[in-house]
Amino acid sequence: MSKETEKQRWQRNFADLLQELRVAQTGVQILFAFLLTLPFSAGFDRTTAFQRDVYIVALLAAAAATAMIISPVAFHRALFRQGRKPELVRFAHRMASGGLAFMLVAMVSAVLLVTDFVLPFWVALLLTGCTGVWFLTFWAALPFSRRNWGDDDLDDDEDTPG
Repeated sequence: MSKETEKQRWQRNFADLLQELRVAQTGVQILFAFLLTLPFSAGFDRTTAFQRDVYIVALLAAAAATAMIISPVAFHRALFRQGRKPELVRFAHRMASGGLAFMLVAMVSAVLLVTDFVLPFWVALLLTGCTGVWFLTFWAALPFSRRNWGDDDLDDDEDTPG
């Protein structure tokens, strides 16, 4: 098995990041589209001031997540053929991480908005809290708790952009 060059590694890291971003991009765009249409649907006029505030948080967080998750494409276009793949991979990693954080806020806010609209407030808070913990478990706690698995596998260590 041949060892990949540094250039090949950066190229592979970028391709891996793009694949991950494609998954996140689809989810956040669907949520964003839903949130954009919500004020025009029947019943939105029955929302409380609190629900409208939560809606604004969800909408702006989804917009921020969308911008950050798509930004590596624009960055790649700007740096195309300039031999700056390491810089691009580091930027894309930061944008993906930030985009996921905003996506977490958007998803949890959307859950709070809907559950508060249809359920008693305390039930909405309970379910929203559980949703937040659920996301944090799978998006943060489990991945970070497993970071040192297979320490002797250098390939995994090399995948971590700076």
